Amino acid sequence: MKYKDEKYEKAEKGSRVLPKTVLLIVLCGLSFYLGGLYCGKNKIEVSDVAKAESTSLDVDDSLQVKSVSFSECSSDYQDYTPCTDPRKWKKYGTHRLTFMERHCPPVFDRKQCLVPPPDGYKPPIRWPKSKDECWYRNVPYDWINKQKSNQNWLRKEGEKFIFPGGGTMFPHGVSAYVDLMQDLIPEMKDGTIRTAIDTGCGVASWGGDLLDRGILTVSLAPRDNHEAQVQFALERGIPAILGIISTQRLPFPSNSFDMAHCSRCLIPWTEFGGVYLLEVHRILRPGGFWVLSGPPVNYENRWKGWDTTIEEQRSNYEKLQELLSSMCFKMYAKKDDIAVWQKSPDNLCYNKLSNDPDAYPPKCDDSLEPDSAWYTPLRPCVVVPSPKLKKTDLESTPKWPERLHTTPERISDVPGGNGNVFKHDDSKWKTRAKHYKKLLPAIGSDKIRNVMDMNTAYGGLAAALINDPLWVMNVVSSYAANTLPVVFDRGLIGTYHDWCEAFSTYPRTYDLLHVDGLFTSESQRCDMKYVMLEMDRILRPSGYAIIRESSYFADSIASVAKELRWSCRKEQTESASANEKLLICQKKLWYSSNASSETK
Repeated sequence: MKYKDEKYEKAEKGSRVLPKTVLLIVLCGLSFYLGGLYCGKNKIEVSDVAKAESTSLDVDDSLQVKSVSFSECSSDYQDYTPCTDPRKWKKYGTHRLTFMERHCPPVFDRKQCLVPPPDGYKPPIRWPKSKDECWYRNVPYDWINKQKSNQNWLRKEGEKFIFPGGGTMFPHGVSAYVDLMQDLIPEMKDGTIRTAIDTGCGVASWGGDLLDRGILTVSLAPRDNHEAQVQFALERGIPAILGIISTQRLPFPSNSFDMAHCSRCLIPWTEFGGVYLLEVHRILRPGGFWVLSGPPVNYENRWKGWDTTIEEQRSNYEKLQELLSSMCFKMYAKKDDIAVWQKSPDNLCYNKLSNDPDAYPPKCDDSLEPDSAWYTPLRPCVVVPSPKLKKTDLESTPKWPERLHTTPERISDVPGGNGNVFKHDDSKWKTRAKHYKKLLPAIGSDKIRNVMDMNTAYGGLAAALINDPLWVMNVVSSYAANTLPVVFDRGLIGTYHDWCEAFSTYPRTYDLLHVDGLFTSESQRCDMKYVMLEMDRILRPSGYAIIRESSYFADSIASVAKELRWSCRKEQTESASANEKLLICQKKLWYSSNASSETK
């Protein structure tokens, strides 16, 4: 308002000096000149695009966005993970493996180059064949093959890696291991258990086997210098994400997973006040199961191979049992190398603990929101499920697949959320998914396996595509309304994320990225250039992006996409809205031309 007042004040003073007629002529001429100058510099011209998939979107250079261009990164950045970069680990402490947590580069240190694929990269083997094999040149890491060859994690045969389904605790095959687990946990067979998390996942053989049994697993492992476990998992078409239980909470809401699993993942569960196990407790649904194989389970028969003593392992097992009891877990079943505990399905146990002033670990106070999970420090206290939630426990949750379209109880915690909103969202995405398939026939084929919905609300797109041979990582902005509990209650998987930073995955790990209004909602916080660059990093060559945005942002995005070497075309939405457009884009496969150069 101050600027506006000053402008009128200057005009008023000028009118005292010049005759009104002269002033009018001057102002008209000035207006004409400035108007032509402004419009000439900012005119938007986007050519009409045919619906044929091969037609690209041409964007006029006079588009209302800053000009951008991207060089190629050097070839040693082919596995670049900006927020978990081994090149930076020396800057961070080793205590509790803090250096393996997320440490994103500041704006001035961000790479503005295109991450190249490895030499000889090929389009990934298609699902379901990919579960058992992948191209060696796509994930060219021999270290894990040499170190784990005796455990049948994988083996190299010619141009491929073969995955026999082995693991540290199941060197002769994961299927027999899971068969035993199902005998111990019948709820794995009838749709009661739908979502799981595997901490220290190896090459995700456990999560891959569970897919055939109707259980959707998030396989979790940290970035390291050699193994690239998460990259192997995603190359195979198995859900996975980079992460570690260290000093920060995992990026998931409370009371979400039906089952958690650790197979000799070597996490020191009873150390540091039991914070690691307390985090598993937080994200596990009431009545959910925690499965442990490896030390100290079956220590009586295994201790000799663990470079320890039987007395030490007995002590470790007793400490573990005591800690689990103190946070309201009960032993559910145990056989051979597998032990299963169940989290209390109700709050009766926690009420008893609250009456004991010497109880450890104590209940968390109300100052720590249970779903706060984006750079939230771990605390040695028990997150007690809210007593107002009556249908969130595993027994009360509808079985799969009924739970997919049943209105979750926790939608009432979302501002404006209710059953009608949920049903409308469900219906809306069925219509949108049908339209997407017309525009991009690859959806539903074996060309698309790994999908990310970059800013979902209730997982509507994932639900609409549930019968297709794909899986969806549902991402909820850490700055948006907390809808992720609803996603998990539906039997889907997802994570919190801030798109002003890089995502916790390797390059070339998704076949399809879906964006719905992300740039509109986050444009005040995030530079669109970096978001697009991150999308390019995680998208597989020949992969697709469906970008749903306002007309202004659609034009701007197309300009940046051109510099990313994407081909895009503009399409109408299913409602033919004038205010909203769709960009259907495809990333081109290219190989590095500056293998020896430094990144810029």
